[in-house]
Amino acid sequence: MTRLTDEWKIVAQVGDIDEEDVMQFDCGNRTFAVYNTEQGYFATDGLCTHEDQHLADGLVIDDVIECPLHQGRFHIPTGKAMSAPVCVDLKTYPVQVSDGKIYIRVD
Repeated sequence: MTRLTDEWKIVAQVGDIDEEDVMQFDCGNRTFAVYNTEQGYFATDGLCTHEDQHLADGLVIDDVIECPLHQGRFHIPTGKAMSAPVCVDLKTYPVQVSDGKIYIRVD
């Protein structure tokens, strides 16, 4: 496990995010989306790259998040834009689970 520094922020407790669900996490003036998938926990920018809609209001199916506004889809583990109208990828962030807590690195 990587050493947890000030760049690592506690997002939630394990179990706070149901499988195939997403949670919004705000830190300073930034918004993140934190996901629980069959592959594990992931984090991306929290706003859709098309119209700045909060992805935490979207639908998670397997390892894909669908934006609630125009139904653009992103691959959660990579942030890759998968379907119109989105064409700009999401930035992804490292996630760790330690002592029952979910952390993301927001540097």
